[in-house]
Amino acid sequence: MANIKSAKKRILVAEVKAARNKSIRSAVKTSMKKVDAAVAAQDKDAAAAALKDAVSTIEKAASKGVYHKNNASRKVSRLSKAVSSME
Repeated sequence: MANIKSAKKRILVAEVKAARNKSIRSAVKTSMKKVDAAVAAQDKDAAAAALKDAVSTIEKAASKGVYHKNNASRKVSRLSKAVSSME
């Protein structure tokens, strides 16, 4: 454990930020799973709605710095490709 006051604060701040990032990543994974489930069930309407929600969630995570923009773009691209391949 750190003894210096500023080092103690950095530890606390890092824990808070890590928890926030973990929550955002979890939300992204959940939204991606919803798209995958809709694609597996061949439900076009549900897949399109889930895709819209997932893209929003992923872009929000990228704007907050949780994901790199290329990583977010790749995720969106893969989901879009999966939904469009149903037709």
